[in-house]
Amino acid sequence: MFVSLTLVCENHANQGGSWHTVRRKLKMALKLSCSWKPVVWTLNYDIMARFHRRTCIILLLFILFICSMMMALKTLRPDRAGFGDPFGLGLLPELQRTTLLENKHSPLTAARGDSVTHTNNLHTVALNSIKTSMASVRKMEEELPSPNYNFHVFYYSWFGNPQYDGKYIHWNHPLVPHWDSKIANNYPKGRHNPPDDIASSFYPELGTYSSKDPSVIEAHMQQMRSASVGVIALSWYPPGMADENGEPGEDLVPVILDNAHKHNLKVTFHIEPYKDRDDHSMYSNVKYIVDKYGGHPAFYRHKTSTGRTLPMFYVYDSYVTIPEIWANLLTVSGSQSIRNTPYDGLFIALLVEEKHKHEIHRSGFDGIYTYFATNGFSYGSSHHNWPSLKAFCDSSNLMFIPSVGPGYIDTSIRPWNNHNTRNRVNGKYYETAFSAALLVRPEIISITSFNEWHEGTQIEKAIPKKTGQVTYLDYKPHKPTMYLELTRKWSEKYSKEKEQWLM
Repeated sequence: MFVSLTLVCENHANQGGSWHTVRRKLKMALKLSCSWKPVVWTLNYDIMARFHRRTCIILLLFILFICSMMMALKTLRPDRAGFGDPFGLGLLPELQRTTLLENKHSPLTAARGDSVTHTNNLHTVALNSIKTSMASVRKMEEELPSPNYNFHVFYYSWFGNPQYDGKYIHWNHPLVPHWDSKIANNYPKGRHNPPDDIASSFYPELGTYSSKDPSVIEAHMQQMRSASVGVIALSWYPPGMADENGEPGEDLVPVILDNAHKHNLKVTFHIEPYKDRDDHSMYSNVKYIVDKYGGHPAFYRHKTSTGRTLPMFYVYDSYVTIPEIWANLLTVSGSQSIRNTPYDGLFIALLVEEKHKHEIHRSGFDGIYTYFATNGFSYGSSHHNWPSLKAFCDSSNLMFIPSVGPGYIDTSIRPWNNHNTRNRVNGKYYETAFSAALLVRPEIISITSFNEWHEGTQIEKAIPKKTGQVTYLDYKPHKPTMYLELTRKWSEKYSKEKEQWLM
């Protein structure tokens, strides 16, 4: 209630009383008064000043009290409470009762609440991460060309380094002596000393990598996909076996299959000439591969002209084994016949000499490939022989798979083999090989190779490098991606021309 007080003391003043006396009597009247009466007071400046001071002090103390209470409540605020959480509403009786009813079956409500909230936060982070990753994959898929499953590239997973393998593998490949000791004496001996001195005339952009390194496998898959390759022809030895300079690598196959599938690539097997390879061991090996990997979505199967869909196996150095042994495995009447069994497939033999085409046919193989990226080195690798080979295959119901390559130089491991070097000529050699392959209209083209660094046939990225007395070859004046880009160019050209062949 607002009361305005005015004191009128004219009589007292007229009688000679002082204002001091007036104020004193006023105070006494206020103390003795037991009820308010509508009177009007007029206070002087001194009284008002003291009143303002007291008001300010009380107001300041009140503000300090409110701040102290807010700080105290803040210290009680749970860590998980986000901005705007209705903390403090639980102190109200109605809401407190509701909370107790909701939690009466949860003796560990607080702890579980923290755990659930933390789990939800992790779930949210994981979902955001997956969404970001999927968006990145979709973006990458949009930028990459479609895989061409009629382009197969030979791939080697035999490299190692100290970080992943405890030592260098294959990068330190020894110098292979010539079989003629008189010639061998004219060339250096020993082995390479990585990382600066490696068994290659080129130097990889990824350095002296390990084939086990997940980042390397991922980079390889991206490079192959960017080149519009569709199938990886993986160099393969049976479990526990390897080439004389390598280590067993069977444990890498599932990893390669998984990564290939992620990039919409397929994997077929390039079976190497392991010790005692014959019809019996080959049957066991094919059975092992199909049983273990046949159900994987990246496992390659080829649809034949008869409508059958079968796995494919490249067989390196097939000519080393006589036709009669192969016939036991690959003909319907063979003693170890794999035909018309769950392990039947398309078996592709390596042709080096002209006579091999007849042996391959007699052996029961389904096709031939030429592998070597050295035009003129062998009958099979010579481009001018491809039309006659294609004609023979057509008449014999065989597949002809020519192998193209960007060049060849193996003097880092065979220093005496300089005469078989094929210069890349800034990509012209590679394009000439593709042009020759397309002329015979093959069902499949194979590429030698993605990463056979020892023989300088790689299309993998390489960089300029000079260390000590060694100056490595490179792809200049072009980019490290040059041969991947050329592969993509010819893959797209092949797809367009094939549409016209089928018309």
